[in-house]
Amino acid sequence: MDRSAAIGILEEGNILWDVVVIGGGASGLGAALDAATRGYKTLLLEQHDFAKGTSSRSTKLVHGGVRYLAQGNISLVLEALRERGRLKSNAPHLVKEQSFVIPCYQWWCIPFYTIGLTIYDLMAGRLGIGRSVPLSLKKTTASLPEIKTDNLRGGVRYFDCQFDDARLAINLCQTLHEKGGTALNYMKVTNLVLENGRITGVEAKEMEKGRVYEIHSKTVINATGVFVDEVLKMENPDARNVVIPSQGIHLVLDPLFLRGTEALMIPKTRDGRVLFAVPWHNRVVVGTTDVEKQVPELEPLAEDVEVDYILETARRYMKFAPERKDVLSVFTGLRPLAAPAGEGKKTKEISRGHKLLVSDGGLITLTGGKWTTYRKMGEDVIDLAVDRSGLVKRKSVTRNLKIHGHTDPADTTGPNYWYGSDLELIGRMIEKDPGMGEVISEKLHIQKAQIVWGVREEMARTVEDCLARRTRAIQLDARETILIAPRVAEIMAEELGYNKNWELKQVKDFTSLARQCILS
Repeated sequence: MDRSAAIGILEEGNILWDVVVIGGGASGLGAALDAATRGYKTLLLEQHDFAKGTSSRSTKLVHGGVRYLAQGNISLVLEALRERGRLKSNAPHLVKEQSFVIPCYQWWCIPFYTIGLTIYDLMAGRLGIGRSVPLSLKKTTASLPEIKTDNLRGGVRYFDCQFDDARLAINLCQTLHEKGGTALNYMKVTNLVLENGRITGVEAKEMEKGRVYEIHSKTVINATGVFVDEVLKMENPDARNVVIPSQGIHLVLDPLFLRGTEALMIPKTRDGRVLFAVPWHNRVVVGTTDVEKQVPELEPLAEDVEVDYILETARRYMKFAPERKDVLSVFTGLRPLAAPAGEGKKTKEISRGHKLLVSDGGLITLTGGKWTTYRKMGEDVIDLAVDRSGLVKRKSVTRNLKIHGHTDPADTTGPNYWYGSDLELIGRMIEKDPGMGEVISEKLHIQKAQIVWGVREEMARTVEDCLARRTRAIQLDARETILIAPRVAEIMAEELGYNKNWELKQVKDFTSLARQCILS
Protein backbone atom coordinates (compact mmCIF):
# COMPACT_ATOMS: atom_id res chain seq x y z
CA MET A 1 0.00 0.00 0.00
CA ASP A 2 2.48 2.59 -1.24
CA ARG A 3 0.42 5.72 -1.95
CA SER A 4 3.16 7.51 -3.88
CA ALA A 5 3.59 4.51 -6.15
CA ALA A 6 -0.17 4.31 -6.70
CA ILE A 7 -0.33 7.99 -7.69
CA GLY A 8 2.66 7.38 -9.95
CA ILE A 9 0.59 4.83 -11.88
CA LEU A 10 -2.07 7.49 -12.55
CA GLU A 11 0.54 10.02 -13.63
CA GLU A 12 1.78 7.65 -16.32
CA GLY A 13 -1.49 8.41 -18.14
CA ASN A 14 -3.02 6.60 -21.11
CA ILE A 15 -4.04 3.64 -18.95
CA LEU A 16 -7.34 1.97 -19.77
CA TRP A 17 -8.57 0.31 -16.60
CA ASP A 18 -10.93 -2.63 -16.78
CA VAL A 19 -12.75 -1.62 -13.59
CA VAL A 20 -12.84 1.63 -11.62
CA VAL A 21 -14.63 1.43 -8.27
CA ILE A 22 -15.76 4.60 -6.51
CA GLY A 23 -15.90 4.14 -2.73
CA GLY A 24 -13.54 2.57 -0.20
CA GLY A 25 -16.02 1.03 2.23
CA ALA A 26 -17.21 -2.57 2.54
CA SER A 27 -19.03 -2.74 -0.80
CA GLY A 28 -16.34 -0.93 -2.80
CA LEU A 29 -13.51 -2.99 -1.36
CA GLY A 30 -15.44 -6.21 -1.96
CA ALA A 31 -16.04 -5.26 -5.59
CA ALA A 32 -12.46 -4.15 -6.23
CA LEU A 33 -10.94 -7.26 -4.66
CA ASP A 34 -13.24 -9.54 -6.61
CA ALA A 35 -12.28 -7.79 -9.87
CA ALA A 36 -8.54 -7.81 -9.18
CA THR A 37 -8.48 -11.48 -8.22
CA ARG A 38 -10.17 -12.34 -11.52
CA GLY A 39 -7.27 -10.66 -13.28
CA TYR A 40 -8.96 -7.39 -14.29
CA LYS A 41 -6.97 -4.14 -14.13
CA THR A 42 -8.67 -2.55 -11.13
CA LEU A 43 -8.56 0.88 -9.50
CA LEU A 44 -10.43 1.92 -6.35
CA LEU A 45 -10.86 5.60 -5.44
CA GLU A 46 -11.96 6.85 -2.01
CA GLN A 47 -12.73 10.52 -1.34
CA HIS A 48 -11.58 10.39 2.29
CA ASP A 49 -10.03 7.39 4.04
CA PHE A 50 -10.89 3.72 3.63
CA ALA A 51 -13.91 2.83 5.82
CA LYS A 52 -14.23 6.46 6.93
CA GLY A 53 -18.02 6.28 7.11
CA THR A 54 -20.48 3.51 7.83
CA SER A 55 -17.95 0.71 7.31
CA SER A 56 -16.04 1.60 10.51
CA ARG A 57 -19.16 2.21 12.61
CA SER A 58 -21.02 -1.08 12.65
CA THR A 59 -22.20 -3.13 15.63
CA LYS A 60 -19.04 -5.24 15.05
CA LEU A 61 -21.07 -8.35 14.19
CA VAL A 62 -20.71 -10.83 11.35
CA HIS A 63 -24.11 -12.46 11.52
CA GLY A 64 -26.92 -14.09 9.63
CA GLY A 65 -29.44 -11.76 11.19
CA VAL A 66 -31.84 -13.28 13.70
CA ARG A 67 -34.09 -10.26 13.18
CA TYR A 68 -34.27 -10.90 9.42
CA LEU A 69 -35.34 -14.50 10.10
CA ALA A 70 -38.19 -13.17 12.24
CA GLN A 71 -39.16 -10.89 9.35
CA GLY A 72 -39.33 -13.89 7.01
CA ASN A 73 -36.34 -12.81 4.87
CA ILE A 74 -35.10 -16.37 4.47
CA SER A 75 -32.92 -15.80 1.39
CA LEU A 76 -30.97 -12.96 3.06
CA VAL A 77 -30.39 -15.05 6.20
CA LEU A 78 -29.19 -18.06 4.17
CA GLU A 79 -26.80 -15.89 2.19
CA ALA A 80 -25.50 -14.11 5.29
CA LEU A 81 -24.95 -17.35 7.22
CA ARG A 82 -22.91 -18.79 4.37
CA GLU A 83 -20.86 -15.61 4.13
CA ARG A 84 -20.38 -15.54 7.91
CA GLY A 85 -18.70 -18.95 7.72
CA ARG A 86 -16.51 -17.97 4.79
CA LEU A 87 -15.37 -14.74 6.39
CA LYS A 88 -14.50 -16.51 9.61
CA SER A 89 -12.36 -18.95 7.63
CA ASN A 90 -10.73 -16.30 5.45
CA ALA A 91 -9.96 -13.77 8.21
CA PRO A 92 -9.75 -15.66 11.53
CA HIS A 93 -7.48 -12.96 12.99
CA LEU A 94 -10.41 -10.51 12.77
CA VAL A 95 -13.52 -12.70 12.98
CA LYS A 96 -14.23 -14.91 15.97
CA GLU A 97 -17.17 -16.77 17.45
CA GLN A 98 -19.30 -14.86 19.93
CA SER A 99 -21.95 -16.39 22.16
CA PHE A 100 -25.11 -14.37 22.82
CA VAL A 101 -27.63 -14.84 25.58
CA ILE A 102 -31.27 -13.75 25.31
CA PRO A 103 -32.69 -13.28 28.83
CA CYS A 104 -36.28 -14.49 29.08
CA TYR A 105 -38.76 -12.91 31.46
CA GLN A 106 -41.89 -14.71 30.19
CA TRP A 107 -42.61 -18.44 30.14
CA TRP A 108 -43.04 -18.70 26.35
CA CYS A 109 -39.78 -16.91 25.55
CA ILE A 110 -37.43 -19.87 26.15
CA PRO A 111 -39.14 -22.45 23.87
CA PHE A 112 -40.01 -19.80 21.27
CA TYR A 113 -36.44 -18.56 20.78
CA THR A 114 -34.90 -22.01 21.20
CA ILE A 115 -36.96 -23.33 18.27
CA GLY A 116 -36.34 -20.24 16.12
CA LEU A 117 -32.61 -20.22 16.77
CA THR A 118 -32.30 -23.95 16.16
CA ILE A 119 -33.74 -23.30 12.69
CA TYR A 120 -31.19 -20.48 12.36
CA ASP A 121 -28.39 -22.94 13.20
CA LEU A 122 -29.63 -25.54 10.73
CA MET A 123 -29.77 -22.96 7.95
CA ALA A 124 -26.00 -22.44 8.29
CA GLY A 125 -25.40 -26.08 7.31
CA ARG A 126 -21.75 -27.15 7.34
CA LEU A 127 -20.74 -23.51 7.93
CA GLY A 128 -22.46 -23.47 11.30
CA ILE A 129 -20.47 -22.39 14.35
CA GLY A 130 -22.46 -23.44 17.41
CA ARG A 131 -25.70 -24.92 18.66
CA SER A 132 -28.43 -22.87 20.31
CA VAL A 133 -29.54 -24.16 23.71
CA PRO A 134 -32.02 -23.14 26.42
CA LEU A 135 -30.50 -22.00 29.71
CA SER A 136 -31.77 -22.40 33.24
CA LEU A 137 -32.12 -19.40 35.49
CA LYS A 138 -28.85 -20.31 37.21
CA LYS A 139 -26.92 -20.65 33.94
CA THR A 140 -28.40 -17.42 32.56
CA THR A 141 -27.27 -15.39 35.57
CA ALA A 142 -23.84 -17.04 35.43
CA SER A 143 -23.55 -16.10 31.75
CA LEU A 144 -24.81 -12.55 32.28
CA PRO A 145 -23.76 -11.64 35.85
CA GLU A 146 -24.94 -8.04 35.49
CA ILE A 147 -28.44 -8.84 34.21
CA LYS A 148 -31.50 -7.92 36.25
CA THR A 149 -33.07 -11.02 37.79
CA ASP A 150 -36.56 -9.79 38.76
CA ASN A 151 -39.03 -12.17 37.05
CA LEU A 152 -36.17 -13.73 35.03
CA ARG A 153 -37.06 -17.31 34.06
CA GLY A 154 -33.96 -18.34 32.15
CA GLY A 155 -32.51 -17.67 28.74
CA VAL A 156 -31.35 -18.93 25.37
CA ARG A 157 -27.77 -19.03 24.12
CA TYR A 158 -26.92 -18.83 20.42
CA PHE A 159 -23.80 -18.12 18.37
CA ASP A 160 -22.77 -15.58 15.76
CA CYS A 161 -19.45 -13.87 15.06
CA GLN A 162 -17.77 -10.65 16.09
CA PHE A 163 -15.15 -8.73 14.09
CA ASP A 164 -13.24 -5.48 13.69
CA ASP A 165 -14.79 -3.60 10.79
CA ALA A 166 -12.17 -0.92 10.00
CA ARG A 167 -9.30 -3.37 10.37
CA LEU A 168 -11.02 -5.71 7.93
CA ALA A 169 -11.28 -2.81 5.47
CA ILE A 170 -7.55 -2.08 5.76
CA ASN A 171 -6.67 -5.75 5.35
CA LEU A 172 -8.91 -6.02 2.28
CA CYS A 173 -7.12 -3.01 0.82
CA GLN A 174 -3.76 -4.68 1.46
CA THR A 175 -5.02 -7.88 -0.16
CA LEU A 176 -6.22 -5.87 -3.16
CA HIS A 177 -2.72 -4.45 -3.67
CA GLU A 178 -1.16 -7.88 -3.25
CA LYS A 179 -3.43 -9.22 -5.99
CA GLY A 180 -2.42 -6.53 -8.47
CA GLY A 181 -5.13 -3.95 -7.83
CA THR A 182 -4.62 -0.30 -6.92
CA ALA A 183 -6.45 1.71 -4.26
CA LEU A 184 -6.09 5.37 -3.33
CA ASN A 185 -7.55 7.26 -0.41
CA TYR A 186 -8.10 11.03 -0.47
CA MET A 187 -8.93 10.80 -4.18
CA LYS A 188 -12.35 12.37 -4.70
CA VAL A 189 -14.31 11.61 -7.87
CA THR A 190 -15.67 14.98 -9.01
CA ASN A 191 -17.29 13.99 -12.31
CA LEU A 192 -17.99 11.20 -14.76
CA VAL A 193 -16.42 11.10 -18.21
CA LEU A 194 -19.01 10.55 -20.96
CA GLU A 195 -18.47 9.85 -24.64
CA ASN A 196 -21.54 9.56 -26.92
CA GLY A 197 -23.75 9.09 -23.89
CA ARG A 198 -21.64 6.27 -22.41
CA ILE A 199 -19.59 6.53 -19.25
CA THR A 200 -15.95 5.86 -20.10
CA GLY A 201 -14.24 6.99 -16.93
CA VAL A 202 -14.07 9.51 -14.10
CA GLU A 203 -12.43 12.77 -13.15
CA ALA A 204 -10.80 12.60 -9.73
CA LYS A 205 -9.07 15.18 -7.54
CA GLU A 206 -6.14 14.22 -5.33
CA MET A 207 -7.11 16.00 -2.13
CA GLU A 208 -3.64 16.64 -0.68
CA LYS A 209 -2.08 18.44 -3.65
CA GLY A 210 -5.19 19.32 -5.64
CA ARG A 211 -4.21 17.71 -8.94
CA VAL A 212 -7.10 16.50 -11.11
CA TYR A 213 -6.81 13.26 -13.11
CA GLU A 214 -8.92 11.98 -16.00
CA ILE A 215 -9.14 8.22 -15.63
CA HIS A 216 -10.52 5.94 -18.33
CA SER A 217 -12.15 2.59 -17.70
CA LYS A 218 -14.25 -0.06 -19.41
CA THR A 219 -16.67 0.00 -16.50
CA VAL A 220 -17.33 2.28 -13.52
CA ILE A 221 -18.92 1.02 -10.30
CA ASN A 222 -20.61 3.37 -7.85
CA ALA A 223 -20.18 1.85 -4.37
CA THR A 224 -20.26 5.02 -2.28
CA GLY A 225 -22.72 3.93 0.39
CA VAL A 226 -25.04 6.72 1.49
CA PHE A 227 -23.52 8.96 -1.19
CA VAL A 228 -24.49 6.86 -4.24
CA ASP A 229 -27.17 9.37 -5.22
CA GLU A 230 -24.57 12.14 -5.53
CA VAL A 231 -22.63 10.05 -8.06
CA LEU A 232 -25.79 9.10 -9.95
CA LYS A 233 -26.63 12.78 -10.31
CA MET A 234 -23.25 13.44 -11.93
CA GLU A 235 -24.68 11.62 -14.94
CA ASN A 236 -28.30 12.66 -14.58
CA PRO A 237 -29.18 15.56 -12.24
CA ASP A 238 -32.82 14.39 -12.30
CA ALA A 239 -32.07 10.80 -11.25
CA ARG A 240 -34.27 9.59 -8.40
CA ASN A 241 -32.71 8.84 -5.03
CA VAL A 242 -32.08 5.13 -4.59
CA VAL A 243 -30.83 5.16 -0.99
CA ILE A 244 -32.51 5.98 2.31
CA PRO A 245 -29.88 6.80 4.97
CA SER A 246 -30.68 5.26 8.35
CA GLN A 247 -28.71 6.46 11.36
CA GLY A 248 -27.50 4.10 14.03
CA ILE A 249 -25.47 5.01 17.10
CA HIS A 250 -23.45 2.90 19.55
CA LEU A 251 -22.30 3.67 23.07
CA VAL A 252 -19.03 2.22 24.35
CA LEU A 253 -18.82 1.32 28.06
CA ASP A 254 -16.36 -0.14 30.52
CA PRO A 255 -16.50 -4.00 30.57
CA LEU A 256 -17.70 -3.90 34.19
CA PHE A 257 -21.19 -3.09 32.90
CA LEU A 258 -21.48 -6.55 31.34
CA ARG A 259 -18.68 -8.69 32.81
CA GLY A 260 -17.84 -12.05 31.33
CA THR A 261 -17.38 -13.04 27.70
CA GLU A 262 -20.98 -13.47 26.55
CA ALA A 263 -23.02 -10.83 24.75
CA LEU A 264 -26.50 -9.67 25.66
CA MET A 265 -29.19 -9.67 22.98
CA ILE A 266 -32.66 -8.19 23.44
CA PRO A 267 -34.64 -9.33 20.37
CA LYS A 268 -37.53 -6.94 20.82
CA THR A 269 -37.47 -3.73 22.83
CA ARG A 270 -40.63 -1.78 23.66
CA ASP A 271 -40.62 -0.06 20.27
CA GLY A 272 -39.79 -3.22 18.33
CA ARG A 273 -36.05 -2.73 17.85
CA VAL A 274 -33.14 -5.01 18.69
CA LEU A 275 -30.54 -4.12 21.34
CA PHE A 276 -27.07 -5.65 21.62
CA ALA A 277 -24.43 -5.30 24.33
CA VAL A 278 -21.31 -6.96 22.93
CA PRO A 279 -17.81 -7.38 24.45
CA TRP A 280 -15.29 -5.84 22.02
CA HIS A 281 -11.60 -5.03 22.56
CA ASN A 282 -12.05 -5.04 26.36
CA ARG A 283 -15.03 -2.70 26.14
CA VAL A 284 -18.78 -3.17 25.74
CA VAL A 285 -20.51 -1.85 22.60
CA VAL A 286 -24.21 -1.13 23.16
CA GLY A 287 -26.58 -0.33 20.30
CA THR A 288 -28.17 0.43 18.05
CA THR A 289 -30.80 2.90 16.85
CA ASP A 290 -32.57 3.12 13.51
CA VAL A 291 -33.52 6.68 12.57
CA GLU A 292 -34.26 7.78 9.02
CA LYS A 293 -32.17 10.74 7.85
CA GLN A 294 -33.01 13.07 4.99
CA VAL A 295 -29.48 14.06 4.01
CA PRO A 296 -26.32 11.90 4.08
CA GLU A 297 -23.39 13.26 6.09
CA LEU A 298 -19.73 12.32 6.25
CA GLU A 299 -19.63 12.91 10.01
CA PRO A 300 -23.15 12.39 11.44
CA LEU A 301 -23.80 13.25 15.07
CA ALA A 302 -25.65 11.22 17.68
CA GLU A 303 -28.94 12.80 18.69
CA ASP A 304 -29.83 13.11 22.37
CA VAL A 305 -33.01 11.10 21.83
CA GLU A 306 -30.92 8.19 20.48
CA VAL A 307 -28.50 8.29 23.40
CA ASP A 308 -31.36 8.44 25.89
CA TYR A 309 -33.11 5.53 24.17
CA ILE A 310 -30.06 3.23 24.46
CA LEU A 311 -29.31 4.23 28.06
CA GLU A 312 -32.95 3.88 29.11
CA THR A 313 -33.29 0.46 27.42
CA ALA A 314 -30.00 -0.75 28.91
CA ARG A 315 -31.21 0.28 32.38
CA ARG A 316 -34.16 -2.11 32.08
CA TYR A 317 -31.82 -5.09 31.80
CA MET A 318 -28.54 -4.15 33.49
CA LYS A 319 -28.14 -4.13 37.29
CA PHE A 320 -25.82 -1.14 37.25
CA ALA A 321 -27.54 1.37 35.02
CA PRO A 322 -25.10 3.17 32.70
CA GLU A 323 -25.30 6.96 32.65
CA ARG A 324 -24.00 9.55 30.21
CA LYS A 325 -20.83 10.03 32.27
CA ASP A 326 -20.02 6.32 31.91
CA VAL A 327 -19.86 6.44 28.11
CA LEU A 328 -16.24 6.21 26.91
CA SER A 329 -17.18 7.00 23.33
CA VAL A 330 -20.19 7.28 21.04
CA PHE A 331 -19.93 6.52 17.34
CA THR A 332 -22.52 7.16 14.68
CA GLY A 333 -23.00 5.67 11.24
CA LEU A 334 -25.46 5.93 8.37
CA ARG A 335 -26.69 2.71 6.78
CA PRO A 336 -27.19 2.92 3.01
CA LEU A 337 -30.56 1.16 2.80
CA ALA A 338 -31.83 0.43 -0.69
CA ALA A 339 -34.98 2.53 -1.09
CA PRO A 340 -38.09 0.30 -1.43
CA ALA A 341 -40.42 0.68 -4.40
CA GLY A 342 -43.36 1.46 -2.14
CA GLU A 343 -43.68 4.38 0.23
CA GLY A 344 -44.25 4.45 3.95
CA LYS A 345 -41.85 1.77 5.17
CA LYS A 346 -39.94 2.52 8.33
CA THR A 347 -36.16 2.09 8.03
CA LYS A 348 -36.16 -0.81 10.49
CA GLU A 349 -38.50 -2.67 8.09
CA ILE A 350 -36.37 -2.16 4.96
CA SER A 351 -34.42 -5.20 3.80
CA ARG A 352 -30.66 -5.18 4.40
CA GLY A 353 -30.19 -7.02 1.11
CA HIS A 354 -28.22 -5.38 -1.70
CA LYS A 355 -29.42 -4.15 -5.09
CA LEU A 356 -27.67 -3.51 -8.40
CA LEU A 357 -28.70 -0.72 -10.78
CA VAL A 358 -27.42 0.21 -14.24
CA SER A 359 -27.89 3.75 -15.57
CA ASP A 360 -28.50 4.73 -19.18
CA GLY A 361 -24.82 5.59 -19.50
CA GLY A 362 -23.68 2.28 -18.07
CA LEU A 363 -22.82 3.34 -14.51
CA ILE A 364 -23.30 0.35 -12.21
CA THR A 365 -24.54 1.27 -8.74
CA LEU A 366 -24.43 -1.06 -5.73
CA THR A 367 -26.78 -0.16 -2.89
CA GLY A 368 -27.82 -1.69 0.42
CA GLY A 369 -26.08 -4.69 1.90
CA LYS A 370 -24.01 -5.10 5.05
CA TRP A 371 -20.50 -6.09 6.09
CA THR A 372 -21.36 -9.78 6.48
CA THR A 373 -22.24 -10.10 2.80
CA TYR A 374 -19.56 -7.76 1.40
CA ARG A 375 -17.87 -10.60 -0.53
CA LYS A 376 -21.07 -11.79 -2.21
CA MET A 377 -21.95 -8.18 -3.07
CA GLY A 378 -18.57 -7.84 -4.76
CA GLU A 379 -19.03 -11.07 -6.70
CA ASP A 380 -22.50 -10.07 -7.91
CA VAL A 381 -21.51 -6.57 -9.04
CA ILE A 382 -18.45 -7.79 -10.94
CA ASP A 383 -20.50 -10.52 -12.63
CA LEU A 384 -22.81 -7.76 -13.86
CA ALA A 385 -19.90 -5.52 -14.85
CA VAL A 386 -18.36 -8.30 -16.93
CA ASP A 387 -21.64 -8.89 -18.77
CA ARG A 388 -22.09 -5.17 -19.46
CA SER A 389 -18.54 -4.22 -20.46
CA GLY A 390 -17.46 -7.11 -22.63
CA LEU A 391 -14.57 -8.14 -20.38
CA VAL A 392 -13.29 -11.68 -20.79
CA LYS A 393 -15.45 -13.81 -18.50
CA ARG A 394 -13.69 -15.27 -15.49
CA LYS A 395 -15.25 -16.77 -12.37
CA SER A 396 -14.98 -15.21 -8.92
CA VAL A 397 -12.26 -16.75 -6.75
CA THR A 398 -12.91 -14.95 -3.45
CA ARG A 399 -14.93 -17.61 -1.61
CA ASN A 400 -11.81 -19.16 -0.13
CA LEU A 401 -9.42 -16.24 -0.55
CA LYS A 402 -7.28 -15.72 2.56
CA ILE A 403 -7.25 -12.07 3.59
CA HIS A 404 -4.06 -10.21 4.50
CA GLY A 405 -3.12 -10.88 8.12
CA HIS A 406 -4.59 -14.39 8.04
CA THR A 407 -3.15 -16.67 10.72
CA ASP A 408 -4.03 -20.29 11.37
CA PRO A 409 -4.60 -20.92 14.17
CA ALA A 410 -5.52 -17.38 15.17
CA ASP A 411 -4.74 -16.06 18.64
CA THR A 412 -7.37 -13.41 19.44
CA THR A 413 -6.44 -12.94 23.09
CA GLY A 414 -3.72 -10.28 22.93
CA PRO A 415 -4.43 -6.53 23.05
CA ASN A 416 -3.43 -5.97 19.40
CA TYR A 417 -4.43 -9.35 17.98
CA TRP A 418 -6.22 -7.73 15.03
CA TYR A 419 -2.91 -7.22 13.21
CA GLY A 420 -2.75 -10.97 12.62
CA SER A 421 0.46 -12.00 10.89
CA ASP A 422 1.59 -8.35 10.74
CA LEU A 423 2.00 -8.34 14.52
CA GLU A 424 5.25 -10.26 14.11
CA LEU A 425 6.53 -7.67 11.62
CA ILE A 426 5.66 -4.83 14.00
CA GLY A 427 7.56 -6.70 16.69
CA ARG A 428 10.61 -6.87 14.43
CA MET A 429 10.46 -3.11 13.95
CA ILE A 430 10.74 -2.70 17.71
CA GLU A 431 13.60 -5.22 17.93
CA LYS A 432 15.50 -3.35 15.24
CA ASP A 433 14.82 0.08 16.75
CA PRO A 434 13.88 -0.05 20.46
CA GLY A 435 12.58 3.53 20.19
CA MET A 436 9.66 2.10 18.24
CA GLY A 437 8.55 0.47 21.46
CA GLU A 438 7.68 3.83 23.01
CA VAL A 439 4.29 3.54 24.69
CA ILE A 440 1.95 6.25 23.39
CA SER A 441 -1.01 5.06 25.48
CA GLU A 442 -0.98 2.41 28.20
CA LYS A 443 -4.80 2.44 28.34
CA LEU A 444 -5.11 1.66 24.64
CA HIS A 445 -1.93 -0.44 24.23
CA ILE A 446 -0.60 1.82 21.48
CA GLN A 447 3.10 1.98 20.68
CA LYS A 448 5.01 4.24 18.34
CA ALA A 449 5.62 1.30 16.00
CA GLN A 450 1.87 1.04 15.30
CA ILE A 451 1.68 4.66 14.18
CA VAL A 452 4.74 4.26 11.96
CA TRP A 453 3.37 0.99 10.58
CA GLY A 454 0.07 2.70 9.76
CA VAL A 455 1.88 5.36 7.74
CA ARG A 456 4.36 3.10 5.97
CA GLU A 457 2.23 0.02 5.32
CA GLU A 458 -1.44 1.04 5.60
CA MET A 459 -1.64 4.40 3.80
CA ALA A 460 -2.55 6.42 6.93
CA ARG A 461 -2.36 10.13 6.12
CA THR A 462 -3.87 11.88 9.15
CA VAL A 463 -4.05 11.55 12.91
CA GLU A 464 -7.68 10.56 12.47
CA ASP A 465 -6.68 7.73 10.13
CA CYS A 466 -4.35 6.32 12.78
CA LEU A 467 -6.54 6.81 15.85
CA ALA A 468 -9.92 6.02 14.31
CA ARG A 469 -9.22 3.22 11.82
CA ARG A 470 -5.61 1.87 11.89
CA THR A 471 -6.07 1.56 15.64
CA ARG A 472 -9.60 1.75 17.07
CA ALA A 473 -8.65 4.24 19.76
CA ILE A 474 -11.33 6.89 19.23
CA GLN A 475 -14.10 4.30 19.58
CA LEU A 476 -12.56 2.77 22.69
CA ASP A 477 -11.77 5.92 24.67
CA ALA A 478 -12.30 9.28 22.99
CA ARG A 479 -10.89 11.29 25.93
CA GLU A 480 -7.65 9.33 25.88
CA THR A 481 -7.17 9.98 22.17
CA ILE A 482 -7.30 13.75 22.74
CA LEU A 483 -4.40 13.38 25.17
CA ILE A 484 -2.21 11.36 22.80
CA ALA A 485 -3.07 13.18 19.55
CA PRO A 486 -0.10 15.64 19.79
CA ARG A 487 2.45 12.81 20.04
CA VAL A 488 0.79 10.88 17.21
CA ALA A 489 0.87 14.01 15.03
CA GLU A 490 4.56 14.49 15.81
CA ILE A 491 5.41 10.92 14.81
CA MET A 492 3.38 11.15 11.60
CA ALA A 493 4.89 14.52 10.63
CA GLU A 494 8.34 13.01 10.90
CA GLU A 495 7.34 10.05 8.72
CA LEU A 496 5.50 12.10 6.10
CA GLY A 497 7.88 15.06 6.02
CA TYR A 498 5.45 17.69 7.30
CA ASN A 499 6.17 20.74 9.47
CA LYS A 500 4.94 21.95 12.84
CA ASN A 501 2.02 23.82 11.31
CA TRP A 502 0.72 20.53 9.89
CA GLU A 503 1.01 18.94 13.33
CA LEU A 504 -0.94 21.74 15.01
CA LYS A 505 -3.72 21.62 12.43
CA GLN A 506 -3.95 17.85 12.71
CA VAL A 507 -4.27 18.04 16.49
CA LYS A 508 -6.91 20.76 16.23
CA ASP A 509 -8.97 18.87 13.63
CA PHE A 510 -8.75 15.57 15.46
CA THR A 511 -9.59 17.08 18.85
CA SER A 512 -12.70 18.66 17.36
CA LEU A 513 -13.75 15.26 15.99
CA ALA A 514 -13.01 13.38 19.22
CA ARG A 515 -15.08 15.83 21.27
CA GLN A 516 -18.08 14.83 19.17
CA CYS A 517 -17.62 11.30 20.51
CA ILE A 518 -17.85 12.45 24.14
CA LEU A 519 -21.21 12.98 25.81
CA SER A 520 -21.43 16.22 27.75
